[in-house]
Amino acid sequence: MKNSGRLGKGITLRQREERLAWRLIAPTAIIVLGLVLFPAIFNVWISFHKVNLGALRDVFGAPFNGLANYKNVINDFSFKFENFQNMGVVVTSIIYSLASTILTVLLGLGAALLLNRPFKGRGVTRALFLFPYVAPIVSVAFVWRWILDPRQSGVMNDILTRMGVIDMPQAYLSTRGLALLLVIIFEAWRYFPFAMLMILARLQAIEDALYEAAEVDGANNWQKFQHITIPELRYVLGATFLLRLLWTFNKFDDIFLLTGGGFGTKVLPILTYEFSFKTFNFGKGAAAAMLQLVLVLAFMLVYLKFVMKEED
Repeated sequence: MKNSGRLGKGITLRQREERLAWRLIAPTAIIVLGLVLFPAIFNVWISFHKVNLGALRDVFGAPFNGLANYKNVINDFSFKFENFQNMGVVVTSIIYSLASTILTVLLGLGAALLLNRPFKGRGVTRALFLFPYVAPIVSVAFVWRWILDPRQSGVMNDILTRMGVIDMPQAYLSTRGLALLLVIIFEAWRYFPFAMLMILARLQAIEDALYEAAEVDGANNWQKFQHITIPELRYVLGATFLLRLLWTFNKFDDIFLLTGGGFGTKVLPILTYEFSFKTFNFGKGAAAAMLQLVLVLAFMLVYLKFVMKEED
């Protein structure tokens, strides 16, 4: 009985289970270390060194650059705010992220409220709503570019010309202000199904008894929405908003495929790409990525400090 908890040469069952647990965790830990942690640390290291195309043969032998890369990014004409015609990538990124996230959540809320009630064709409607989210980004981006083509053959130009709204074709994605508005609309159209699914799942979990009690008290539809639906959705709305805000702030492909970052639509991920793969200044690109991380963390801190604190 004294040694019943031991297996083999003094190894307890607990120790054997712990060793097995470490063996099972090891593959995932190696993947996380190799694909997440090491690249992140390497990016920080590059941001403090002068790494260009010629230094790739001996990256770790690149000279230390201190904060020069960060200063060069901040002083770059694309980074700084000058006026509302040239807002710089930071202001553009914030406007793009906030506006598209708010619009995404609002569209998702409206779609979820619509699908929460049974009606004929609800399954087909749900499938149509999900299409923008599941369709390949390259395909939908090129369809939008075809619709907004500046030539007369563009769908939008053709329709508006036939209706007499415009006299000549318009370059929608090549006009400052309008181009940013269109990529915001595109972002909201593409990702509102995500918000819809999150909100719809919570809507279907709200007890009918709450609405029935409100009807007994004489509440109308708006009062039920204001005092029951919104309070029940506040946590999922907050989580969805934060997730979409962070993902949108780091988005590269949507804007790159639509406008290439031109005409007032350049955001931080595109600037990072240009530093790294157009000018091949990898140190400067890494510094831009680190500044982007700082802004993302600032968003999270503001959210946790004010929004979550208020909800608690």
